[in-house]
Formats: sequence, structure tokens, C-alpha cells
Amino acid sequence: SNHRNLSTVVNEPLSPSADHPNPTLPPIASPSPPFQKILIANRGEIALRVIRTCRALGIKTVAVHSTIDVRSPHVLAADEAVCLGPAPTSESYLNIDAVCDAITATGAQAVHPGYGFLSENADFARRITEMGVNFVGPSPSAIVAMGDKITSKQIAREANVAVIPGYDGFVSSPDHAVEIAEEVGYPVMIKATAGGGGKGMRICRNAAEVKEGYQLSTAEAKSFFGDERLFIERYVEKPHHIEFQVLSGRNGNGELDILVFPERECSIQRRNQKVIEESPSVLLTPETRKEMARQVRSLVRNVDYESAGTVEFLVDEEQNFFFLEMNTRLQVEHPITELVSGNVDLVRGMLEVASGGGVPEEYLALLDGDDDGAIVRHSGHAIEARIYAEDPLRGFLPSIGSLLQYIEPETSEESDNIIRVDSGVVCGTPITPYYDPMISKLCSFSPRGRAEAIDILADALDRYVIEGVGHNVAFVSDVLRQKTFQDGATPTNYIPTHYPDGFSGVSLTDEEREELAAVAAVVGGWRMALLDQPPLPSATVPDDEDGDEIIVCLGGMFGEPFVIGSPSPESPSITVRPWSTSSEPGTSGNSARMMEIRIGGIDPTSPVVDVSIDGVEKAVQIQREDTTGMFAVKMHGADIDVLLMSRTEYELSKHMQEPPIRDTSGFVLSPMPGTLMSYAVEEGQHVELGQEICIVEAMKMQNVIRSPRAGAVAKIHPLVGSSLRADEVIAEFEKDE
Repeated sequence: SNHRNLSTVVNEPLSPSADHPNPTLPPIASPSPPFQKILIANRGEIALRVIRTCRALGIKTVAVHSTIDVRSPHVLAADEAVCLGPAPTSESYLNIDAVCDAITATGAQAVHPGYGFLSENADFARRITEMGVNFVGPSPSAIVAMGDKITSKQIAREANVAVIPGYDGFVSSPDHAVEIAEEVGYPVMIKATAGGGGKGMRICRNAAEVKEGYQLSTAEAKSFFGDERLFIERYVEKPHHIEFQVLSGRNGNGELDILVFPERECSIQRRNQKVIEESPSVLLTPETRKEMARQVRSLVRNVDYESAGTVEFLVDEEQNFFFLEMNTRLQVEHPITELVSGNVDLVRGMLEVASGGGVPEEYLALLDGDDDGAIVRHSGHAIEARIYAEDPLRGFLPSIGSLLQYIEPETSEESDNIIRVDSGVVCGTPITPYYDPMISKLCSFSPRGRAEAIDILADALDRYVIEGVGHNVAFVSDVLRQKTFQDGATPTNYIPTHYPDGFSGVSLTDEEREELAAVAAVVGGWRMALLDQPPLPSATVPDDEDGDEIIVCLGGMFGEPFVIGSPSPESPSITVRPWSTSSEPGTSGNSARMMEIRIGGIDPTSPVVDVSIDGVEKAVQIQREDTTGMFAVKMHGADIDVLLMSRTEYELSKHMQEPPIRDTSGFVLSPMPGTLMSYAVEEGQHVELGQEICIVEAMKMQNVIRSPRAGAVAKIHPLVGSSLRADEVIAEFEKDE
């Protein structure tokens, strides 16, 4: 049997990352649980999120999993678990027959689909309903109506909701797509009719891009949703992506109660995938918010929608707004809505509605008014950052591997500021190419507004330890540092506008680089002393005439040198100055800066160190230490290799040559691990700069690999269908004569 009972695990205390993410959430007062047992047809953090609420309500839970997820946290946290099949989603999490068998085997009364996978699959909802099992979500008819982007726009028009101009039909071919695009007017957006999460979407500004976008979007739509139908609409330039969370259900009188929550701003997106979300939006005026809420209610009534859902809009700078779509499920970013709305538990609301109990009375009492424009009362500001396993320095390509070190920022009840982490991983969890690369959702909340919420999130990012895979923590930190973000100027083109050439790392100011060098010297000395090594490299040099100074090279031996004076635990005051050829031993120079560095305490087992720089508290990470004095310092989002040397060692190092850089100009390399899906060229063919070479699929995304130069293709290496490593040679150019 593939049914495995995990009841011996259920009574163990959950780890902090598996406990309810918000320590201030009050106990759930429910006279009786809406269900006795539910099955969660999902994985990772959203499965754990549902388990937390079910545990608080006294509901038993059943986890489902693929063979490679057998030891995943959501499996271990549930009361029971059922293996659905092998790793590919089509054979496991998207296998409706296997999920239905698991329902029957465990006797689950209801199914919560989470988000993604089968959450918006009407056939799945219909089938389990026919089994006599409750679907924790809207009716199959509502999923069909709003899950199809074309039908949903027609319904929105009927409900007097503003919509984007476009083609209300299915696109049948690349040529048909071009014809439609030219009628609608460029730029256009190609979208999967059953899509979401940025999958199967392409912005196109000319016919060539439309043809390519049609092929890529079709492949992604089929892979993610099993539905390759596409449609096209006008692309609104520089809009803000703003959405409204709803929770609706029938009360005892048969009337539809509709809660509309404060809006979420989700405009910081990359490839139409949300990266940073916040609530409320700084863009909307009270009048616009009220009118949007009124249209949201009209749409919900028109669909006769019951459950949690999200109505998404595009809003321009003049407060014009257009209906985008309705997601008939719980959204990834729902935690920030819970944080600003008095800790409403949206999962509990879904369970109560699905059981026929309607929207909880205490939730209805949160409405600020009784007119159609009323929304749930809210306070403070919340921001969510999605932490992905990807390499932002290489075009945000997916990163796979195991989490060799994983330490989440601590949540705290000591103040009214909140850090919430929703994750589905622990140290050792493998990040595979089979599923979405999101590691966690890191949220901050401050009752005192957006500026403080940004600071809280920035500090939490500095404390977030993730080693073993590439990740986007540094990128998110850099966005938070941008003045335009802090001012709230965040249209959906924010990332391509501010990072037109991609992300090349956090750029520290001169003052911040001096602080990093000083902290590296002090913390490095402390840690070496704790490890019974000489406290500073200068102490290893006999008769060093300037043993009180140390050279800190940011970037390693051939990086940027700073001279640090008197770094010791006994003396918090030190001097920092950039190295110059005129620097004389024992002199501080005119450019020297005095600062006071204090260490809050060092735990040799933890890479996170609390430091005070001239009275300002900061968190730094010390990573990748070795016996040569080299280690990495992570501070302000920057990740910089640091080498501590004595003056003599530094003077000698200047006679060493930098290692040569490998010449890869004669090759096309795979920028990521993945599967080679197809070639667009042949051996002997001449290609131009930027011409398509092949398509590599990673994390279910179709990635076009383009030629880095013009030339003739001498050799094609791997076969179609091959698994690729990062930097593996795909094609080789003929050598220039």
C-alpha cells in the first residue's frame, strides 16, 4: 500500500517554521471543527500553512507527496501521508486519479488544493464533489467562469467592471496571433487562458516577438496547466498591479456575505512573476479604493462566488483601473492581508465556508461600513518578499541543489513589529527542477507604516541564512534600498527599468564599504580568537613593525584594500582609510575615518553576528571561512569575499599575478541546469548575435538560449532531451582564422 500513517509525528511540537507564522494570532474559538479530516492536495509551504490552521481547529490532515518529497516538512507535519507517484507533476501532484485514490484510502471529508497544481482545475473540483467530498474552494462553475481569462472578461463586462481592450477569442496559430496583435495594437500581452503566476505569458512589441511568444507560451501553458489555449490583450504601459482579496459565503438566510479586504500592491515583478508584494498600496486614493471595492463586489455577486478569491486589476498613475483576472483560490501573498487585517485567518474562513458555515461572524464584524464600497478595517503596513532559489547574477535562472545551511530570521513577540516566515523547507531540503523554485515568503509588518516595515524586512533579509543554492535575497535587499521603491514609485516595469542590464550585485556606498571593512576586521578577529587561532594575521608575521594595523581587501587578494587601525575587543574605536601607495606605516592619513564598532555577541555555530556601528544596530553574516584569513561578509544585502592581511603580506601580494579568466567566447553554455528541449540551429549553420540556439526547460519554464556572438556553429554537443548542468557546453563555434 502507498498509504503511510504518520500519527507518531503529529503530537510532536512543530518547529518555528512549521508553527503558525504569526505569534500574535489569537486562539481560534470554534465550537466544533468544520471537518474531522481534510486532505491537502499540494506541497511545500502552502501545505504547511493549511496544516497549521487545521491543527488549531482540531482537524486531522492528510499530506500527499511525490517520491522525492517523502521526507519533506509538510509530509512529516501531517497526521497521514500518501505517495502519489514519481517526481514529475503529471505523475504526482497533477494526477487526479492518484489524488482521488488517496481521498478514498484516508477517508478525508474535504480537500484543500492550496495554490497552483489542481487548485483551479474545475474537473478536479467536480470529481471530488461527485465523490461526496467537499472542495475547499469555489464551485466548479465559478472556477470555469473565472479561470478562463476570456470568459471572465465577458462576465466582468456584464458586472460593469472596467476591462482591458483585447481579443475575446482563442488564438489558433502564430500567424493568427500576429493578425490579432496588429488589430489590438502593440504592445500586446499573450496569456494562457488557464494561466496564472506569470506562466504562459509574454509581452510582445512586434510580429517577430508575437510568433516566438506564441510558441513559448503554448509550451508553458500545456506544461503547467494542461491547457495550451492562448488569448491576446493590449499591454498597459507602466501600470501598477493591484488586487483585492475576497472571502464570501452564504449565511443562514441564504444571502451571500462578501468581505473585501484592503488591496495588495504586487507590482515588483520579474517575467510577470511577483517578487515583492505589500498592503495597502501607496498609489490608491480613498475614492479609487472605494470604487474598486464596489466593482469587486459586483463581480463576486455576478459569479455567485463562494470561498476565498482574488480580483486583480491594472491601475495607471491617473487612477484608471482595468480588470485583469480573478484567481479562484488562495493567493501566494495572502499573509500580508492577514497581517494588516487584524490577523484574520483566511484558511479558516475557507474551511468554514466549505463546510456550509458561511463567513465567520467575527470576520464580518471587521467590515468598515455596510455599503458596496466598504472594505475590512486595516492598520499598519505589511510587505512580503518571495525568496526564490535562483541566481540573480545570471539572469535569475533557476538554481538547484540542497540547502546546506538554512536559518530563518527569528519571529518575535517582544514588540508590535512582526516578522513572519512561511516556508516548506529545512536544512538539507533538496531544491529540484521539478517544482516551483520558491523557498519561502518573508513578511514584515509595522503598525507605524511603510518606512518601518521596509526597515524590518531589510534587517530580516540580512539575518536570513541560505547556503547551497543561489537565491534572490541580495536582489530583494537591493530593491528595498532604492529611493524610488521607498517613495512608492513601483509600476510593473520597475525591475526592467531599474535593472536594464540585469542585477550585478548590491552597490554599497563608500561609507558602507568602509563600515564593511571595519566590521570584517573586528568580527574576523573575534572569531579567529574564539577558534584559538591568532586574533589577526599580522600577529603571524615576526617583528611586524606595524602590528596594530591590518589590511582588509574587499573582493579577495586582488580587491579593494582598506587600512584598519587598532581592531581589538578591548578597543571599540578604530580607524578606517582606503589604501594608497603613499600610505606610510603608522599614519592614518587625512582620509581616515574614526568609528566605534561593538559586537553584540558571537556564536561560533551561527554565521549571524549583531554589530553596532557608531550606535546603529546591524546584522552581518560571516560565511565561507578558511585558514588563509579569507571569508565572506554579507551586509546590507552585499556578499563580498574578504581577506585579512598584515601590511607586509599585502605589500608582497602586489607582486602576485591575478589568475587568468577562462575564455568561453567560442562556446554556447547552458546558463542553468535543465533539460534540452529543442535546437533551432544545425552544425555548419551561420548564426548572428542574439539568434536562438535552443530551448532549455528549467522549473517548467521555457528558456530561449541565444547566441553570444556571430559565427558558424561547428558542433552541437548534447542531444535533445539531455539533462544539462550549469555552464555545460551546448554548442561550439568554428575557430576564427
